[in-house]
Amino acid sequence: MDDRPVVIITGATNGLGRLVALDLARNGAHLGIVARGSGKVDELRRDIEQTAPGTPVEAFLVDLSSLRDVRRIGQEISGRYDQISVLINNAGLHAFSQRVTAEGFAEMVAVNYLAPWVLTNTVRDKLTAGAPARVVTVASEAARHSGGIDPTRDVGRTEDYTRRESMMFYGRSKLMDIMFSQELARRLPGTGVTANCCDPGFNTSGLGRELPFAGALAKILTTLRVGDPRRGAGIITRLATDPAFADTTGGYFSVKDARPLDCPEPGRDPDVQRELWDSTAALLGDILTTTP
Repeated sequence: MDDRPVVIITGATNGLGRLVALDLARNGAHLGIVARGSGKVDELRRDIEQTAPGTPVEAFLVDLSSLRDVRRIGQEISGRYDQISVLINNAGLHAFSQRVTAEGFAEMVAVNYLAPWVLTNTVRDKLTAGAPARVVTVASEAARHSGGIDPTRDVGRTEDYTRRESMMFYGRSKLMDIMFSQELARRLPGTGVTANCCDPGFNTSGLGRELPFAGALAKILTTLRVGDPRRGAGIITRLATDPAFADTTGGYFSVKDARPLDCPEPGRDPDVQRELWDSTAALLGDILTTTP
């Protein structure tokens, strides 16, 4: 193993994650790419080699909607590295209709919130071993449109919703990310590991992939210079690498000049954030304790 800092990033083969991975390669990182398929990883490897020749890149293939698979890959990552300097929970999904996973969870909640929760907790010892280390979770301004949250109920809800209603459910999953990040920060004192999250703003990259007109809309917005994904990638990279954030933890930051943001209500209360954490741990009990 070389002396480069090990950075694990989910969702690095598309959109903001791809730009962040390229930024990290330029900054001298040793990359662990968590992705669904090997084909896009191979494409990313070629881009990284052109951008920063010699960058070490390992791929860890996983279905983020399967939490048992996420735990398996977390254990594989832990077995591969002695220590981890940065974990970036970037992968996300906006599903315009309800899909329930084989494990019985709403797919959007599983990918956006439960998968980061499981992965972070599975590799936590290696983050502590890599201290000073950082956990960066990508949230969204959509968290302001969550319609409220009942931690015990909402983490396991699977009822159907319409395309119009999907924004509220997406926002709620992103509110859970902010709550998770801030509660994690309260559980890490003395470890040398920080936990922060961010709103990367509106980005055309990966825009509404499930909409039939998404590709055409993204091209129009790109032509108009609306939603430049480089700005969104920039705040993620800053939280992961900038020395100015070395001692910052429990923060939620805007893509606009890294301005500190408050967690939207009603998820701001530490007691509610703790309730979400405890409800999640109880819900995932069998997955976290059984052998993959």
